[in-house]
Amino acid sequence: MTTRPTGIVLWAAQRVTAAMLAVFVLVHLATMIYAVHAGLTAASLLARVHSSLAWPAFYSLFVLTAATHGAIGLRTVVAEWLGWRGRGADVAMAAIGLALVAAGLRAVVAVAS
Repeated sequence: MTTRPTGIVLWAAQRVTAAMLAVFVLVHLATMIYAVHAGLTAASLLARVHSSLAWPAFYSLFVLTAATHGAIGLRTVVAEWLGWRGRGADVAMAAIGLALVAAGLRAVVAVAS
């Protein structure tokens, strides 16, 4: 069973990551809309990403935030729908979160290098 302080921390983390994701998604969508309207090609977009540390840093933070938000949310869904709680569920959800981070950061590195 989740202790009350842990539940409060996860609740707060879910809200903070949701707010952060709203900003990340808006920046990402604005960038994609700009790229389409400017007629940028995939090659020109990659050239811009390669010439800047800001975009890989932005997308790395995006990945970390999304993975954290997703793992916490999945933990809640699994507890409510399947009744799976406790250490085993926490470890499984943490493993899923880490797998999401690994996959996301691998994509960032692939695009940035």
